[in-house]
Amino acid sequence: MQRCAWAESSPDYVAYHDEEWGTPLHGDDALFERLCLEAFQSGLSWITILRKRPAFRAAFAGFSIDAVAEFDADDEARLMADTGIVRNRAKISAAVRNARTAQQQPEGLSALLWSFAPSGTRLRPATLADVPATTAESVAMAKELKRRGFVFVGPTTAYALMQATGMVDDHVADCFRASP
Repeated sequence: MQRCAWAESSPDYVAYHDEEWGTPLHGDDALFERLCLEAFQSGLSWITILRKRPAFRAAFAGFSIDAVAEFDADDEARLMADTGIVRNRAKISAAVRNARTAQQQPEGLSALLWSFAPSGTRLRPATLADVPATTAESVAMAKELKRRGFVFVGPTTAYALMQATGMVDDHVADCFRASP
């Protein structure tokens, strides 16, 4: 079975590629999880985050926006001591702040994020080299999220979120997951 080349380096990547990446994902808490994990990934390998995802879910109350928004200094100290997750104070604080900010979005986080999904058809990337790191939509998403008070959401992180949650489909042309 032909896959995107990045997915073939480990069984964890194969499962993620085959079952999740590029599949449309909706729901405020589900998208909050992905937003947080993409932020934690910044500067690291995605495989690191993927392998720590169960520990992240346990540490961050299943990424319930309402639960994480209630985290206080003691919770942040607990997270800094949790060897199962990435212990980066700025990223932990960002997750808590982003939960509080997500609560304030009248349309909900899912609707807000999906409002930046490109419409219409676009050319399928032939190779990984044809996959952009950012797009006009991801730049606009990052700008609007920052304007609303979200942090750790630059254009590259926004585009990775768009790819992971199916807002864009960047499976390469010969990948079995590529949409027609």
